[in-house]
Amino acid sequence: MGKGMLFAAIGFLLLNFLIVHNGATITGEAPAPTPQPNGGLSSVGTTEGSLQPQECGGRCDSRCSRTQYKKPCLFFCRKCCAKCLCVPSGFYGNKQSCPCYNNWKTKRGGPKCP
Repeated sequence: MGKGMLFAAIGFLLLNFLIVHNGATITGEAPAPTPQPNGGLSSVGTTEGSLQPQECGGRCDSRCSRTQYKKPCLFFCRKCCAKCLCVPSGFYGNKQSCPCYNNWKTKRGGPKCP
């Protein structure tokens, strides 16, 4: 598990570097961003405070759809979404897009939100 996390982190950093530096021109200006397809999902709901409370259910259903611990995942995801009004995109990780969701910890110091 430790090696997998290390490789994932290195891959993420490398991908970030390539995205940021790949489009630079000789004059130093960055090219205009091009829209990226996201499978029909909008980016609304992936930044802190961008959801309405009634939208949490659908976002959490999607986020918890691939876990074997669906009930606890949905319970805590909905609790976190109600407080932070955002749910990170994807099924796992990507919590940096929602600092409130990412930084809410349990009494033992572990992550509260899935």
